[in-house]
Amino acid sequence: MKPWRHSLRAATLALACMGWMQAMAASITVGQVAPLSGREAVQGRAYAAGLKLALDQANKAGVGGHRFTLVSENDGGRPEETAALTNKLVAEHKPLVLAGFFGNQNISELVASGLLEREKLALVGYRITELDTPSPWLYNVRANLRDEVQRMAQHLATIGITRLGLLHEDGPGAEALATTVEGIARAAGQQVQLRATYAAGTNRVDKAVEAFLAKPPQAILILASGAATAAFIEEYRIGGGAAQLFAQSGADVEQLSRRLGEETLRGVVIAQVTPNPYRLVGRLAKELSDAVGAQKELEPMLSYAMMEGYIAGKVIVEAARRMGTQASREAFVAALNSIDALDLGGYRIGYRSGQRQGSRFVDMTILSATGRVRH
Repeated sequence: MKPWRHSLRAATLALACMGWMQAMAASITVGQVAPLSGREAVQGRAYAAGLKLALDQANKAGVGGHRFTLVSENDGGRPEETAALTNKLVAEHKPLVLAGFFGNQNISELVASGLLEREKLALVGYRITELDTPSPWLYNVRANLRDEVQRMAQHLATIGITRLGLLHEDGPGAEALATTVEGIARAAGQQVQLRATYAAGTNRVDKAVEAFLAKPPQAILILASGAATAAFIEEYRIGGGAAQLFAQSGADVEQLSRRLGEETLRGVVIAQVTPNPYRLVGRLAKELSDAVGAQKELEPMLSYAMMEGYIAGKVIVEAARRMGTQASREAFVAALNSIDALDLGGYRIGYRSGQRQGSRFVDMTILSATGRVRH
């Protein structure tokens, strides 16, 4: 064989081998069903944008040779659509993993449908306003609500507040949530003197506002969705309510600052479960800032929700890297379970046997009169 023909054949074989290796490295679809319209759309879209930024970065870097694609469906926040749309997405796009779901009832109904177990499909990153949903297929990338309440109680104890109110969504997990919050408060020397609820999937909080105005506590813990939190703060302050307001992380700082006036927001305290996306402290915040800066159209979406989506995307990429080229849902779950101390740059993620809560990080932020976060 002539040398040039030998070289040509070698090159052809090398290209074929590269093509085979690329085929072996999976094209990974990440599926999301989230409120991309409706009351929680601002957070849903920001979370999706954060996910996509992390996956796009991995595509450029060629992590594990994989190619990541995000496919999103819009449930509008309606629980009755979440499981149906997830079934549709799974059937049509065969995702390796799900991510970025929202809502207590939405996720509870998805788990109850048996889809995750039947398909051996992990859900990485989700937002609820109740105690963690017990399912081995749900992997959180943030602290849970219990951690947030404990941090609130510790803060209140330092400033001598002992009489609390509690606002939360009504639903199957409501009593367990209330019992947990009351126990945490007692341990900190506090008492929940009044509970009020609002209907699941709504932001109708007028009855709750009336209850707290009639029997004022020193501080109110608001464990509600972003839309319900904004509605409560607005109606409560307009009604003359003067209690200190402490909201869980789903409250959505950005939505509050756009919707509510300066005096309404002054002094509202919000628990946060990710690093501050506006302060370039740590590698993670700088990476997100740089990625958003390179796509100017995303700048209005920069938020804690985007940061959380970005973290979920990073965890998915790391699990795919550990999985290797032999992609399967089972291998992906095994890779997730191997993540025990992943440092994303100022934010650590880890899972253990029977432990699907990725982080215990909780920070307390105070809103200024302009609606900006200050510590």
